[in-house]
Amino acid sequence: MASPGAPDEERPPALPDAEAPGDLNRVSRSLRGLLKFRFLEEIRKRNVGRVAILYVVVGWLILEPVHVVFHMLEAPLWANWLVIILLALGFPAALIFAWVYEITPEGLKPTVEVPHGQSIRKQTGRRLDRAIIAVLALALIYFVLDKFWLSTTSAHGKRETSAAATTIAAAPTAHAEPAAAFAPPAHSIAVLPFVNLSGDPQQEYFSDGLSEELLNSLSRIAALQVAARTSSFFFKGKQVDIADIAHKLNVGAVLEGSVRKAGTRVRITAQLINAVTGFHLWSQTYDRNLSDILALQTEIATAVTTALQATLLVNSAALIELGGTQNPLAFDAYLRGQKLVGTATDKEANLKQIAAYSEAIRLDPRYAKAYAAKALALRELAGILATGPAIREGFEEARAAAEKALALAPELGEAHAALAAVLDVGFADYARAVVEYDRALALSPGNALVLRLSGEFFDEMGRPEAAVANVQRAVVLDPLNVAVHRTLGNVLYDGRRYRDAIDAYNRALSLDPHADEVPALRGFSYLSLGQFEAARESCATPPLMWLNNTCLAIVYHKLNRQSDADATLTTLMAAQSDAEAFQYAEIYAQWGNIPKALEWLETAYRVHDPGLSELKVDPMLDPLRQEPRYKEIERKLKFPT
Repeated sequence: MASPGAPDEERPPALPDAEAPGDLNRVSRSLRGLLKFRFLEEIRKRNVGRVAILYVVVGWLILEPVHVVFHMLEAPLWANWLVIILLALGFPAALIFAWVYEITPEGLKPTVEVPHGQSIRKQTGRRLDRAIIAVLALALIYFVLDKFWLSTTSAHGKRETSAAATTIAAAPTAHAEPAAAFAPPAHSIAVLPFVNLSGDPQQEYFSDGLSEELLNSLSRIAALQVAARTSSFFFKGKQVDIADIAHKLNVGAVLEGSVRKAGTRVRITAQLINAVTGFHLWSQTYDRNLSDILALQTEIATAVTTALQATLLVNSAALIELGGTQNPLAFDAYLRGQKLVGTATDKEANLKQIAAYSEAIRLDPRYAKAYAAKALALRELAGILATGPAIREGFEEARAAAEKALALAPELGEAHAALAAVLDVGFADYARAVVEYDRALALSPGNALVLRLSGEFFDEMGRPEAAVANVQRAVVLDPLNVAVHRTLGNVLYDGRRYRDAIDAYNRALSLDPHADEVPALRGFSYLSLGQFEAARESCATPPLMWLNNTCLAIVYHKLNRQSDADATLTTLMAAQSDAEAFQYAEIYAQWGNIPKALEWLETAYRVHDPGLSELKVDPMLDPLRQEPRYKEIERKLKFPT
């Protein structure tokens, strides 16, 4: 308390009670604003913002080449993460350093120790500005080089080499016609098998399977024309130029890449190349957990269609992931089964394939694609490799698997095709098979397997136009697949277009001179043309299987070598018993023994011979068409009209 005699000016002025709190609030806000302004001003003066920008740009410039080098050296996945973590930890350290220290003519000093008059912060800021501009320019140059020059140099070089080779090859023909310009269909693409960089050859199935899954995902997009697996994988392990691959498959773009799997982590590098210009349209590297593999397929498919300027369906993500699994172990087992598709030609390999699908289903009981694949593998086992009661058991199990796939994924086209194929061959339920194939085609119009299977079926049902159209479409999508050309030959043969059938069979043999059954099938076309010696030579091509012997038994009869014909039939019956009842009917029909042919045809009906699906169209049965017993069997089979 001040003394009474103290001067008035030494006493603090009293504040009115009503105004004191408001004034204090205003003062408090003013102080906070001032402190905030002073803090931001200090950040600006101490060049902290400039250091932050410079650090981020330099960090990006470090990451890009480091990633490329690590990829070339096949460094483990954690190496990239280590670099990113170190750069992230260095960022706050750099900001703190910029705040605490200042550059002076005498070197680095703590900012608080630098007198205001001796500070050169402004000069340092201008230097940092120049450094930022230089680094940004360097980043821009690197980006341009990487995306528009470096990535296309090899493609251009390969294309020029190919063009030179073409010129040299054409040189001896002085007046050769100029080659037609390469003009593939719009939005057409081939997915090459991704290279396995895991360092373990046993992981080959995974990189191949992942490539095939991506191919199947893209084929579900209506705006794309996707070359089928067999043709795309035809070039695996071969030193073939991208441009040559595109020409052979008639596609405008090629997707290639690599896969490195380490435990539950996977790194995928993918790049899309315009096959006409040689330019890279898009490239990306993904480091993911295997549990994200379905989402990754969608992401890559979306990026590819964007680069191709194709249109994704509204529900494309759901469509691409349809019937798949989020379980990495189930996915792995499924890929092991898929690795055997087309190669499981003996019973042991077929059972191994079925076991892989069963393992995938055990790990994920809702894996619809695994059920559909298992159904087709069981159909193969029951229809070709099994004997006795195992045939019927195999078909029953195949139907159950296909129906389970449909219950889990009603919109999965492959599941409808699998069920239709089982109903056709295993149960002669042609009416329902028609419905299932029609649905499969509506859902998967770009799937070469669906097109081929449906073409075979429509041929059997006496719908030659639909059969040829579907199989020819399959040829466009899968031009290097022996099975597709063989199927085309079959539908042309059943349509009595024997010359065209021979051409199709010859194309199949040009792809694989040792293709099973194709020489014998070609022999039937020569036989129908009356070229018996050519038929004998083609049917006698080893290895001699049941189809070869069926053909030879007929050809020897036409050549008046009945003793050879009888011996061949005896050999066939000794090996196959009643299992080839339909073939015995063919032989006796062509020998002119109509009663015996009809007897064996009735046996074929009794034992559910799969060959009966050919009853309506098989040229070898033409001598029986007007027989009442033949018509009765046809009526019982209830072919759809």
